[in-house]
Amino acid sequence: MENKQQPQKNPNNQSPKFRFNMYWLYGAIAVFLIAITLINEESPKKDVPYSNFQEYVEKGYVEKIVVITNKNEADVSLKDDPEAIKIVLGEGGEKLYPKKPQLTVRIPSPEKLDDFISANSTKTGEKIDVRYEERKDYWDSLIWSFGPILLIFFIWVIAMRRMGGGGAGGGIFNVGKSKAQLFDKGTAAIKVTFKDIAGLAEAKQEVQEIVDFLKNPAKYTSLGGKIPKGALLVGPPGTGKTLLAKAVAGEANVPFFSMSGSDFVEMFVGVGASRVRDLFRQAKEKAPCIIFIDEIDAVGRARGKNPSFNSNDERENTLNQLLTEMDGFGSNSGVIILAATNRADVLDKALLRAGRFDRQISVDLPDIHERNEIFQVHLRPLKLSKNLNVDFLAKQTPGFSGADIANVCNEAALIAARHNKTEVEKQDFLDAVDRIIGGLEKKNKITTASEKASIATHEAGHASVSWLLEFANPLVKVTIVPRGKALGAAWYLPEERQLTTKDQMLDEMCALLGGRAAEQVVFDKLSTGALNDLERATKMAYSMVVYYGMSDKLSNISYFDSTQSDYSFTKPYSEKTSEIIDNEIKDIVNTQYQRALTIITENRSKHKALADLLVEKEVIFAEDVEHIFGKRPWASRMEEIIKESAKNDNSKPIIED
Repeated sequence: MENKQQPQKNPNNQSPKFRFNMYWLYGAIAVFLIAITLINEESPKKDVPYSNFQEYVEKGYVEKIVVITNKNEADVSLKDDPEAIKIVLGEGGEKLYPKKPQLTVRIPSPEKLDDFISANSTKTGEKIDVRYEERKDYWDSLIWSFGPILLIFFIWVIAMRRMGGGGAGGGIFNVGKSKAQLFDKGTAAIKVTFKDIAGLAEAKQEVQEIVDFLKNPAKYTSLGGKIPKGALLVGPPGTGKTLLAKAVAGEANVPFFSMSGSDFVEMFVGVGASRVRDLFRQAKEKAPCIIFIDEIDAVGRARGKNPSFNSNDERENTLNQLLTEMDGFGSNSGVIILAATNRADVLDKALLRAGRFDRQISVDLPDIHERNEIFQVHLRPLKLSKNLNVDFLAKQTPGFSGADIANVCNEAALIAARHNKTEVEKQDFLDAVDRIIGGLEKKNKITTASEKASIATHEAGHASVSWLLEFANPLVKVTIVPRGKALGAAWYLPEERQLTTKDQMLDEMCALLGGRAAEQVVFDKLSTGALNDLERATKMAYSMVVYYGMSDKLSNISYFDSTQSDYSFTKPYSEKTSEIIDNEIKDIVNTQYQRALTIITENRSKHKALADLLVEKEVIFAEDVEHIFGKRPWASRMEEIIKESAKNDNSKPIIED
């Protein structure tokens, strides 16, 4: 039976070759117009002035005249006289006008032409055949009648095709079609797999389970389990959410639909909801399959919490349709939705409930061990120095995302090439980190000796105070070389703490105010260089009082509301409480400033030695500070983590540098 049915399928497979296409219609119209032009082609005509025409009539060269009354023109036929043709058309004219010669002349009026012909006939006795007719140019009439309509229609077609996105999903009648890109089974378009993703062990396990369910559903359904309908990838920018979805597309042997949340948004009413319906219709036809919506917050923002204050806008209609398709009355068996966002706080609660997105997978910033793995992935294509320590690079980049690490590796390679090196060295990576964090180095910025001393004093103040405080971030280096908008900087390795205590926050605040305190102690005057320090210290004090309940008068009270809209115009506390908050912030900042003044005063000689060394070298490192102040008696949290990890893995050396 299969052999008998096969011939019946072949014609259907060939049918797309004979499918109607608008370009065939355009071609047919063009051929038709060319044919009309060729058919209506008349004998070639030569335009002559009226005076020459009168001369030809008087000499008897003219045989027939057709007067076109509505155009004040006349078509003149010459006699079949070689001498006359030669005189009228000139030497070689018979070759240019192979047919019977015709002349065209512009006449003053039919009446004057008639008088001239009559007078010439009376004079010569020779009569000329003169006819009068009215001609209409049907081609011009057709163009002026239908041309504007066709032009408007053509412009409208082009505009609608552009608005529809063009291609298979665009056009006038396809504006409501889904723009999702389909990666079908067996496609080689995406080559990213889970092996290409470093870190994210827990997130990979979650999505790997979804892929395994699609490949072997009986393993889970035999115990009565059901596949999750959706998974939401949540995390800061650059942590690998989209990359994880690409790996799912590369690993899953099922159709994979990929699109962005903004692809649903269109200027026409109802288009977004129509695209949602079309997307799920295609997905149901391909089930089992996966739908990935990147940046879903573009369409999934909480209803009634947008800046336009419009409760019935197009985006909300699109969201309503998305909610219905994900878990409405109809069945979506076999269709799994993956979505990614870094703004989960603004998503609608109905979108996050179980049954739509059953799982929220957190994709956080990598820790030191995950950064090590990510570095090893991005260092593969680089020509590296043999003594480069990847553990050291991971240690020097706390708070960096996977995208930041990729940028560091690329920037290091560019810096090495700029200095004509044959391999990328450790210093190139350090310069790349400085370039990304602080900006471009500006050694040519003009500063006076007094300004340089003031900047060195300020930065040495930061370094001195932070070195003498237990919970301040470990110092890496201090520089007075301008970078970006900063005239100088003290570089630290931020502690990757899971919890932060009040003492730790106060020590960090005191270190921030160390630069301003050093200026007052040394010069007894203040400068504008502490603007960023004061801003960060004030925000930190505000968070301690308002959010974390760490003040004396407002202890254990938090005015932070995670469900509050970003567009609220009211404060969650009274004016009297606001005054207490201001006083508490002022007391905390002033206390830490006095603490910084005390530290600088008690260690003024060491601070001066550090400032002088900074003026001399422009860049000093933690080893220089240790030589002046002595070794810090406290170990950093990162050092504790590395040592603890080394105890669990005896084969891994402890990195001290």
